[in-house]
This record gives sequence, structure tokens and C-alpha cells, in this order.
Amino acid sequence: MSSTVTIFDKIVDGSIPSVQLYSDEHSLAFRDVNPIAPTHFLVIPKVRGNLSQLQKAEPEDKAILGHLLWVAGHVAKLEGLNEGYRVCINDGPLGCQTVYHLHLHVFGGRQLGWPPTGDHKKE
Repeated sequence: MSSTVTIFDKIVDGSIPSVQLYSDEHSLAFRDVNPIAPTHFLVIPKVRGNLSQLQKAEPEDKAILGHLLWVAGHVAKLEGLNEGYRVCINDGPLGCQTVYHLHLHVFGGRQLGWPPTGDHKKE
């Protein structure tokens, strides 16, 4: 595990406040402070372990990865996102990852476009 403390580590330990939507022994879901949709929350593992990035996941991380997806769906239901939502994981510099503590973004509450930003290039 990286020794660098992330903002998410500080949210987990309570030194940075957050609007929590769900918490259990393995995960935490909370509102994004810079939402890009009417509903925008994050789901993180409470213990980062190998999971600074999705690409660093190991076979022993399968259970927590599945749990994080379950939490995303559970909280989406609690938030009333019955007509749909998007779950996104940014991985690495080209994936626009800014915090190196695995996190799932969940967006909903409006029609989402595809591609997400329109900044793709056809080759």
C-alpha cells in the first residue's frame, strides 16, 4: 500500500467531513463535493490496500470489488435513481484519475450522454 495519505483516507478516518450516504465495515458512500449531475456520489473501500488503482487489483480484491458495485447499486436505489445511472471508475493518468484511492463515481438524476464528454477522437 502506498504510504501517501489521500483525501479519501481522511474522509474514512473522519478528519475531513463528508455527507455520508452509506457505511459498513468495508466501504463508504458519500456525496461528491463537486457534483456533475443532480445525484453524484462516490463509493470507496475503507481500506485502500492494493486498490490505489483498479489496474493494481489482485485476485484477493475480487470480494471488495464486487461489494463496492453492490453498494453503488444499493445507494442508487436509496437515492431514487430508478430510471438509471452511470457507474464510472477513472484509472490512471489517461483515465483522468486524480485521487489514487480506488473510487466509483455514481451519476444520475438526469439524462446522461454518450460518449461521456465528447472529447474522444476517431482514428
